[in-house]
Amino acid sequence: MVDFVHEALLYRDDEQYLAGTVPFVRDGLAAGEPVLVAVPQRGIDLLRSALGRQAEQVEFLDMRRAGRNPGRIIPGVLAAFTDNNAATGRVRIVGEPVWPERTALEYPACVQHEALINTAFEDRPAWILCPYDAANLTPEAVRDAESTHPVVVEGRRRRPSAGYREPFLVAEEFNRPLPAPPPDALTRRFDLDGLGATRRLVAGFAADVGLTADQVEDLVLAVNELTTNSVVHGGGFGTLLLWREGDAVVCEVRDAGRLASPMVGRRNPGVSPRGGYGVMLVNLLCDLVRVHTREGGTSIRVYVG
Repeated sequence: MVDFVHEALLYRDDEQYLAGTVPFVRDGLAAGEPVLVAVPQRGIDLLRSALGRQAEQVEFLDMRRAGRNPGRIIPGVLAAFTDNNAATGRVRIVGEPVWPERTALEYPACVQHEALINTAFEDRPAWILCPYDAANLTPEAVRDAESTHPVVVEGRRRRPSAGYREPFLVAEEFNRPLPAPPPDALTRRFDLDGLGATRRLVAGFAADVGLTADQVEDLVLAVNELTTNSVVHGGGFGTLLLWREGDAVVCEVRDAGRLASPMVGRRNPGVSPRGGYGVMLVNLLCDLVRVHTREGGTSIRVYVG
């Protein structure tokens, strides 16, 4: 029998953080359940200290690195851990994908991620507890936590969320237009014959602005997946925009296709004529992926660096 639980832990200080997470972890270990803690490094340090030698039985990941791109968290963190421990039964995960320093650009992808966990794991034996720093996050972020988690934990109180909403409705609400690209962004139209030239353009631009060889390779591979998808599924052609933003190189691919489901790129698509592996690979490779799909087409913007 599937036993999936998804909870938001609202905490306001270190004491409340530990009061909510330490018993959760210890109860999981006592039950023989594999435990993953994927939170920012400060939370890892707090939990390691509080757990003592029991911390040796826990897998830790710094979510600021592993989950920098929110679209990477389901396939690259949560599902990977669950799949690796499938033979043991239920797993427990402490996952903190939203922290006060998340930018306005990242935030819509964070909310979509939290909502879509409920779809991705509805048939998986997992108990996922998501801490939210209610003292430093905005009231809107706390409200969104209620809308994406069926259960909310505050102090000693565990209650059904009165604000919980259907995951795809929340994902669509945060399917928001992307900020306008800069006026000096390079713009190129591509089709099947132009895929090679597009890869070379991206590689040269990324190398010229100082990305490492590995970053250039990741970006070129991601853009190749997106442009190939445009040719195969998006009407046979598309438009590439390319620019620098701070230390990052930003590529946006636009085409006339429409993503049928917000789950594309977040879980193994299985055998599907519409694919899905390409977008998942893009999520795994890039530091941030933002998607805006609409009736007339789709824009996917990726950041590397």
